Amino acid sequence: MIDIHSHIIPGIDDGARSMDMALEMAQQAVDVGVKHLVCTPHIHWGTFDNTLEIIEQGFNDLQSAVTEAKIPLALSWAGEVRVNEMVPIWFKQQKLPFIGEFRNKKVLLLEMPHSNMPAGLEQLFRWLLNAGIQPLIPHPERNRDVWKRPDKIQWLRNQGCLLQVTAGAFTGRFGDNVQRLAMSMLKDHQIDFVASDTHDIKRRPNDMGEAYNIVSRYASKDEADKLFIHNPGHIVGVETQ
Repeated sequence: MIDIHSHIIPGIDDGARSMDMALEMAQQAVDVGVKHLVCTPHIHWGTFDNTLEIIEQGFNDLQSAVTEAKIPLALSWAGEVRVNEMVPIWFKQQKLPFIGEFRNKKVLLLEMPHSNMPAGLEQLFRWLLNAGIQPLIPHPERNRDVWKRPDKIQWLRNQGCLLQVTAGAFTGRFGDNVQRLAMSMLKDHQIDFVASDTHDIKRRPNDMGEAYNIVSRYASKDEADKLFIHNPGHIVGVETQ
């Protein structure tokens, strides 16, 4: 499996707090069947003011530690960017990290607040797409506005967004409401990717293995392969055949 969303680079956001924890997370990812992990620390203006330089340095240190520990996990890096008015400016300043490419557009992991879907999203999505950037929205199933209006899922898709559901949503880690919404999205073919969004090994562990089995059982193995392997492999540029 290819996991495109994780908080494993230590000490720069609310994920791994130390290199030892990061190595435990890397080993856990391997143990559940992940072969390639994208490190995507938060870029949240005023909360986690990460830059490309900060992320790259943290990634290089992590890569060296994983290699030294002989953990068989391929790594790459990007970031999880919180929606804000600076996103177009950051793009013009070449300060946005991209996961990879999709249909000749650069893929940006663009996080909405958990509490709501802020005003101006339609205009931001249109601007990004016109600029050659593909918005990829993580964990819409955990957004409270979406809980109240599940039709917002299709609205996001109609705006041209790709959607990534958290593996733990399928396992029930975030409660029954989130699990039901994830299963509904699966049934309605509204998911493009499943990723772990792992932050540690206990409270927010890597649930990719268990989630893959659930999706295989309730949809099909082909659908699970698409969401956990082929689609993420396509944007990251990893051969999955």
